[in-house]
Amino acid sequence: MSDKTMTEAEVVSRLRSGMTIGIGGWGSRRKPMSLVKEIVKSDLRDLTIVSYGGPDVGLLCAAGKVKKVVFGFVSLDSIPLDPHFRAARQNGEIEVEEYDEGMLQWGLQAAGIRLPYLPTRAGLGSDVMTVNPHLKTIVDPYQGETLVAMPAIPLDAALVHMNRADIHGNAQYLGPDLYFDDLFCLAAENAYVSAERIVPTSELAANAHPATIRIPRLLVSGVVEAPGGAHFTSCVPDYDRDEQFQREYVAAAKDPQQWQEFLNRYLSEPAPTANGVQS
Repeated sequence: MSDKTMTEAEVVSRLRSGMTIGIGGWGSRRKPMSLVKEIVKSDLRDLTIVSYGGPDVGLLCAAGKVKKVVFGFVSLDSIPLDPHFRAARQNGEIEVEEYDEGMLQWGLQAAGIRLPYLPTRAGLGSDVMTVNPHLKTIVDPYQGETLVAMPAIPLDAALVHMNRADIHGNAQYLGPDLYFDDLFCLAAENAYVSAERIVPTSELAANAHPATIRIPRLLVSGVVEAPGGAHFTSCVPDYDRDEQFQREYVAAAKDPQQWQEFLNRYLSEPAPTANGVQS
């Protein structure tokens, strides 16, 4: 089995402008922020971002990296809306494709199992169908029910953050929810995992149930050891969301000079580790 360890810069060097990139996590929870920060510092442009969005989407919109966002929501959880995504959308700076949360999951699932679409009841009778006029319905050939044909959402690359991984790419979550990180990896041509710690393979199952190892090495092209790599989002049980830092993020968005000062600090400072010591 190969050693797939690399740095954030090496991961981003494999990405290209115009790609469709899926970002795992959920709102302001367990986002691969060290990888997102590296994209912000890069010359990548015209990206399509697929996400249950949080500050990952906001940072990339603020940096002018985004052409389109495909999303179920973009929220900071304890703060309802990301200010940069909101501004980019209101100003018409980005294209948007908004789905019901379950529809987005189904689109990733379809791409992962190489189907053009999967049928669903989600979206029927809602404005999801109005704001996405490309969506089509189909008739169930067995019962005659009308269903939405949710199209696959294939990804060029996926970026996810997990609690633990080994050098081969097997990755483990230790918090209460996997979210849909496994589906992002399954739907992608290449998936890259950052993790709080890279540990021996035997340790993954030694201290937690084997079912928590939900991303297998066969789906992973590269793995990055990134202590504090989800900061300022949460990565429980390693650490909670940094609420003060998140409030600073939102406050800085109100003024271009304050934002630039915040961004310079955020991109240059190492993320805190779980015990508060800089990594």
